[in-house]
Amino acid sequence: MSTLLARIGGSTAAHPWRTVAAWVVAFVVAFGLAGAFGGTAADDYNVPGTESQAGTDLLVRHFPAQSGADARIVVHSEHGPVAASAVDGLRTRLAAIPHVAELDATRLSADGDTALVGVHYDVPVTEFQGTEGTAPLEAAGKPLQDAGLTVEYGGFVHENAGAPSGIAELVGIVAALIILVIAFGSALAAALPLVVALFGLGIGSAGVTLLASVTSMSTFCSTVASMVGLGVGIDYALLLVTRFAEGLKAGLDRRAAAARANATAGLSVILAGTTVLVSLLGLKLAGLNTYSTVGYATALVVLAIMIASVTLVPALCGLAGPRVLRKADRARVLAGDFVTGHEVVKETATHRWAAMVGRRPLAWALGALVVLLALAAPVLDMRTFPQDAGTEPTSNTVRRAYDLTAAEFGVGANGPMVVAVDTTRVSPAQLPGLTAALGAVPGVASTYGPVTSPDGAAALIVVEPTTSPDDVRTTALLTRIRADVLPDGTYVTGTMPVLADISAQLSTRLWLVVAFIVALSLLFLTTVFRSVVVAVKAALMNLLSVAAAYGLMVAVFQWGWGAELLGLPHAVPVSSWVPIMMFAILFGLSMDYEVFLLSRIREDYLATGDAHGSVIRGLASTGRVITSAAAIMVCVFLGFALDPGVVIKMIGVGLASAILIDATIVRMILVPSTMALLGRANWWLPGWLDRVLPHLDVEGAAPAEPAPVVRAEEEKELLPA
Repeated sequence: MSTLLARIGGSTAAHPWRTVAAWVVAFVVAFGLAGAFGGTAADDYNVPGTESQAGTDLLVRHFPAQSGADARIVVHSEHGPVAASAVDGLRTRLAAIPHVAELDATRLSADGDTALVGVHYDVPVTEFQGTEGTAPLEAAGKPLQDAGLTVEYGGFVHENAGAPSGIAELVGIVAALIILVIAFGSALAAALPLVVALFGLGIGSAGVTLLASVTSMSTFCSTVASMVGLGVGIDYALLLVTRFAEGLKAGLDRRAAAARANATAGLSVILAGTTVLVSLLGLKLAGLNTYSTVGYATALVVLAIMIASVTLVPALCGLAGPRVLRKADRARVLAGDFVTGHEVVKETATHRWAAMVGRRPLAWALGALVVLLALAAPVLDMRTFPQDAGTEPTSNTVRRAYDLTAAEFGVGANGPMVVAVDTTRVSPAQLPGLTAALGAVPGVASTYGPVTSPDGAAALIVVEPTTSPDDVRTTALLTRIRADVLPDGTYVTGTMPVLADISAQLSTRLWLVVAFIVALSLLFLTTVFRSVVVAVKAALMNLLSVAAAYGLMVAVFQWGWGAELLGLPHAVPVSSWVPIMMFAILFGLSMDYEVFLLSRIREDYLATGDAHGSVIRGLASTGRVITSAAAIMVCVFLGFALDPGVVIKMIGVGLASAILIDATIVRMILVPSTMALLGRANWWLPGWLDRVLPHLDVEGAAPAEPAPVVRAEEEKELLPA
C-alpha cells in the first residue's frame, strides 16, 4: 500500500494542475448533481418492535385524522380571559391549512387567560421542508399577535423545523486557521489543510444530499458529518503537509518529499480513516434509522476526505514547494543546509517530554490512569432521556409554548400519554372502567376519553401525568401503567412513551455497538501493526478516553456544572441519542491519533530494533502535529457547542472533551509510558495468529523510488522573485 501511495504522491506532485483541475471538476459535478437530483433530510421516528410503535400503528390504521404530524398553538392574554371570537377565528384559519385533518377541542386554563389548540395532520412531519409546516401556522396566529395576544407554537412541526446556521463551521474554520498559522509559521501551509478539508467535505456533503433523494436521511446527518469531516479533513492534511515539510528540510525535492509523505503519513491517513469508517459501521446496530443514516453520511464524507488527502495534498504541496516552510527553514533549505529527521527530533521540547516520561514510566502511567478514572467516575450516575422542548433556549417559540402550557395546564400537559385500545380484543364495555383505573394511578393528573375510532375497531384514552416528560417519575409511571393496569390489546404511545422506548432500546443496544466496534478495531489493528498487545492496549485506552468524556458530559449537563454557560435553562439528562453516536465517532477519532503515533513508533522500531528509544523518538516526532491536530479538532467541536440544538451541543462538548483528554493524558502520557514499560512485548504476536492474519503492505518506511537530493539553485528558480 505504501508503494502505491508513494507513486500517487509523486505523480500528483509532478502534475499538480491536472490533479487540482480534476478535483475542481468533481466538486462542480457533485454539486450540480446534488442541486438537480438531491433530496432533503427527513427523520424516521419508527422504533420497530416497541409497544409505543405498536400503539402508533394501531392509531394510524383506525384514526387516520391523527396519523400524521401534530402541532399545538398556545394563546395567552395578559389582560383577562382570551376572547372566544379570537379563538374561533384561529380555529377557522387552522382548519383551512393544507393537510390539517383535525383540531382538538379548545382547552382553556382555569382562569381563562390561556387557550390551547391541538392540530393534527394527515401527513408525517417529514413531509414539510423548510418553513412549509411552520409558516402557515404562524400566519394563522398573526392576527392574534397583532391584537396584542401572545401566541407560541409547539409540537412536532415546530420542533423539527430549522436548519444549521453555519456559525459552528465558521468558528471552527477560523480557529483552525489561527492554529495552523502558528503551527507552520506560513500562511500558505496553513491554508492547504483547509482547502483540502473543504473540498472533501463539499463533495461528501453533495453525496449525502444525493442519498437523501433515495432514502430517509436524518436531519442530524449534515451537522454530524460536517463536524467530523471538518475535523479529520484538517487533521489528515496537517499530517501530510508536516511530513512533506520534513522531507524538504531533509534534502528531498518536492516530488520526492510528496512521495515520501504519502508513503508514510498518507498510509497513516488511510489506516486512521479506515478505523473511523469501521467505527461508524457500528451505528447500524443501534436499530434506528437515525443512527444508520448518520453513519452512512459521516462515512461518505470521511471517505471523500481520505481520497482528497492522498491526492490533493501532495498536488498542492508540489505547487507550493519550500513555501510551506517557515522563513528560517526555507532559507536553510535553499542554502543546502539540510537536517535529518533524527536531528529535528532532538531539537524539540516534545523529545524532552518523551524522554522524561520514558525514564519513570510506571509513575506516569499510574498518575494518568488515576486522572482518567476520576474524570470517568460521574458516568456511574448517567441518566439518559431524549430531550424535549423544555430544554430549548427561551428564545425558541417551542420552549415558550412549553413553559406557558406547564404554567397554565400543568407540566404533564407537555407530555400526555395515549393509550391505544384494540377493541377487537378489549370489549368497548370495559373502556369506562379502564379509564377510571388509569385515573386512579398515583402520578396521573387527569384522563380524557375514551374516544372510539370511526370504524369502531379501536379507541384511545389520553393520560396526563403530574410530572414533566423528562422526569424520571414519568418514566416510572409509564412502566407502572404498562405492567399493572393495562390488559392485553392495549398499548401506550405518544411522544413521551416513544422517547422512553427509544431511550430503553438505545441503552440496551449500546453494549452491542461497543462490542462490535471494539472487536473490529482489535482485528484491524492487530492485522496492521502485527501485535496483539498494541491492539488491545489501544482499545482499552480509547475506552478510557470515551468513559472520561461521558463523565464530563454528566457533570456539565446532568449535574448542571456548565449548563447555563452553554445557554441551557437548567440541568438536563444526557440525551439518549448521544452516547452511542459519541462512542462510534470518538472511538474512530481517538484511534486516529493512536495510528499516527504507533505508525511512527513502529517505523522507527523496524528500522532500529530499539523498543524503548523508538517510543521516545516516535512521540517526539508526532507530538507537535498531534497537539496541533487535537487543538484544531477541539476548536471545531466546541464551535458546535454554539448550536441551539441540545443534542448537537452535547455532541460538540463531548467530542471536544474527549479529543482534549485523548491528545494530552492518553497520547502524551499513558501510551508512551505503557509502551516503555512493555518494551519488546509491545510487538508480540503468536506465530499461529501471524500465519492466519492477512499480511498487508503497510510499511511506510520509504517511498517506492530513491529520493534525490534537492539543489538549492533549482528551488530558487522555482520560487517567485
